[in-house]
Amino acid sequence: MNTSHPGNIGATARAMKTMGLDVLWLVNPKLFPHADATARASGADNVLAHATVCTDLDAALEGCNLVVGASARTRTIPCPVLTPRECARLVAAEGDQGKVAVLFGCEQSGLSNAEMDRCHYLVQIPANPAYGSLNLAAAVQIIGYEYYALQVETRETAAAPEHTPVGVDEMERFYVHLEETLVALDFLDPENPRQLMRRLRRLFNRARPDENEINILRGILTAARQGRE
Repeated sequence: MNTSHPGNIGATARAMKTMGLDVLWLVNPKLFPHADATARASGADNVLAHATVCTDLDAALEGCNLVVGASARTRTIPCPVLTPRECARLVAAEGDQGKVAVLFGCEQSGLSNAEMDRCHYLVQIPANPAYGSLNLAAAVQIIGYEYYALQVETRETAAAPEHTPVGVDEMERFYVHLEETLVALDFLDPENPRQLMRRLRRLFNRARPDENEINILRGILTAARQGRE
């Protein structure tokens, strides 16, 4: 997200390639393509060449069934937190079910609250409490290593989930429907929303409803609004 230095993009590409990863999406990078990115990639030019550049997060996450955000800071509204190893297991288990994204913020400030609201989980890398600052590429390397190590282990494939959650794009349509209905029912004041929608996002992101469950929820919203009218 919003990478400020092209060298960090190149270093990230290098970290990814050493861990067998090659699908890189960049959201609104300040400078890309750039010679510094190529130099720091140190041979991972194919990762850079095939990188997808987006102007906004919506485009990058379209079609994703699972989004994990990398963040070192805590949140006012709790979000399930994974270790890098737990993150690797979850990504591996759900990767066969659909598109999965691990989201990294900009170098200076990391992910914003709004960006973390798009995540089902956060992943945090244990580090020295007195100095926990990690370079972007180093963070990618650590999480990528856990995923690669999991792939080379001889183990049975994780059991498929009992249901397939809807993608984040469908969830965004649900949140729009939910907010419009709450406003129509005078339950949500758009001039003073406080943190209601953010808390509801946390609730439904934890639940991760499937298509049938989303249809039921949206049917309830439609009926409630029609009853008010």
